[in-house]
Amino acid sequence: MRFMKVAAAAAIFLAAVGGAEAKDWSKIRIGTEGAYPPFNNLTADGQLVGFDIDIANALCAQMKVECEFITQDWDGMIPALQAGKFDAVIASMSITEERMQKVDFSNKYYNTPPAIAVPKDSPITEASDAALDGKLLGAQSSTTHSNYAEAKLPSAELKLYPTPDEYKLDLGSGRIDAAIDDVVVLSDWLATDDGACCKLLGTLVPDPVINGQGAGIAIRKDEPELKAMLNDAIAAIRADGTYEKIQSKYFDFDVYGG
Repeated sequence: MRFMKVAAAAAIFLAAVGGAEAKDWSKIRIGTEGAYPPFNNLTADGQLVGFDIDIANALCAQMKVECEFITQDWDGMIPALQAGKFDAVIASMSITEERMQKVDFSNKYYNTPPAIAVPKDSPITEASDAALDGKLLGAQSSTTHSNYAEAKLPSAELKLYPTPDEYKLDLGSGRIDAAIDDVVVLSDWLATDDGACCKLLGTLVPDPVINGQGAGIAIRKDEPELKAMLNDAIAAIRADGTYEKIQSKYFDFDVYGG
């Protein structure tokens, strides 16, 4: 009887392991925000474009899988991933210890520093806590940039926004004094007609604890096969020149970082 119970338990365990190994990754659903140019953005006709999107498509081609994109508000991105709405997040999500308590990550696929933008006629002369004392500083909520502002720029009065579009409007109209975001996001906006109001004040020294190791692909915990597939694909597109080709479409410098 004891042998039969052990055999039955072993059979159940093997079936469970076999089921996990047999998970079908021929199609991967990818969550992204669609509101963070030049990394991910929705065009007027509803098409997703940007560096994140091109990288995602290159990874899918490398893995020889079908990929479906699903847009999701930033604040709900991790809960939606955990709930199974999609399988991976490719949306410039920084790899941080706080997030790694909830989800797993691939290796990084880029790493750029935070920066401060201000109106062109601003009296603020440097990107420092002292210079921002008493100033209204805008940031997108639930981001490493808002966390950085709270920790490193406590003298500023922080105002949070659901997407970058809102803080850009307020900065352009003078309702806030400065904004913090990724240097690439700010520089891309400043090069447009809408961003002609403002200038880049300077970059900030990243904090590894707050800013993490760079942007990675978030996946649910306990998905080792998918993680390995993504890491192998990232390495492959870096090695064969695909990454550099995509990067040169958007940037004139190395966004992969050190």
